[in-house]
Amino acid sequence: MGIRILVIEDDEEIADFVVRGLREEGFVVERAADGDAGWHALQNGPWDVVVLDWWLPGPDGLTLLRRFRQSGDESPVLFLTARDAVSDKVRGLDQGADDYLCKPFDYEEFLARVRALSRRQAKSTGTVLAHADVRIDLTTHRAERNGQRLDMTAKEQALLVFFLRHPDEVLSRTRIYEQVWDERYDGISNTLEYHVMEVRRKLEAHGPRLIHTLRGRGYLFGERPDVGPIS
Repeated sequence: MGIRILVIEDDEEIADFVVRGLREEGFVVERAADGDAGWHALQNGPWDVVVLDWWLPGPDGLTLLRRFRQSGDESPVLFLTARDAVSDKVRGLDQGADDYLCKPFDYEEFLARVRALSRRQAKSTGTVLAHADVRIDLTTHRAERNGQRLDMTAKEQALLVFFLRHPDEVLSRTRIYEQVWDERYDGISNTLEYHVMEVRRKLEAHGPRLIHTLRGRGYLFGERPDVGPIS
C-alpha cells in the first residue's frame, strides 16, 4: 500500500509527530521504539524509506544500519538524530546512510528529504499502480483516470491504492478498514462507506463504475464483477 516508511525512534513525542505527519501526507508508516524492535521491522520489509535515530535502547542506530547494509538491503536510510558533530555525520554516511538530518529539525525540510529518498527508490522499484484506466504514481501521489487528474485527499488515495493492489478481489469491510485506517473495524462507523462513496464519485466523473458494493460481502474493484448481487 503506497510508499512504506519505517520510523525507528524511541522518543515518544518526536515519533508521534513524525508518524502523524507522514501519514497525513499519504505515506504508509510503521514505527519501532527500540533497537531490537527496529531490527525485527527492518527484516520484515521491504521499506521504501527508513528514518533512523542513532541513540536507541538496545542496539543503536549505527549498529542497525551496519547490519542492514550487510544483509544486502539498499533501501534509503535517513538518519534523524541529535548527534550533530561532523565526525558523526561522516560515520553515519560512511556506514551506509543516504541522508543525515540533525534534531531539532524543520518538518518541511524533513518531508522534502523523505520525498527525495522515495523518488530515488522509485527509479529502481517502480511505483506506478494501474488497473483499467486508473493509475497512481506512489512517489508523486498523482492519481488519474482516463488521463484526467483526480483531486483526492490522502485517505481517499490510500483507499484507492488498496483497491488497485487487489483488483477483481472481494474485499470485506473489515479488511479494508483495518489495512487503510490501521485500526480495528467496529462495524458501526460509516467512515469507510463515506470514503468509498467519495472515491467512487471522483472515478465516475471520468468513466463507468469500477467500485462495486457486494451485498453482505464488501467491495470489489474491477470492470466485470461476476460474483453475485451488486450495487
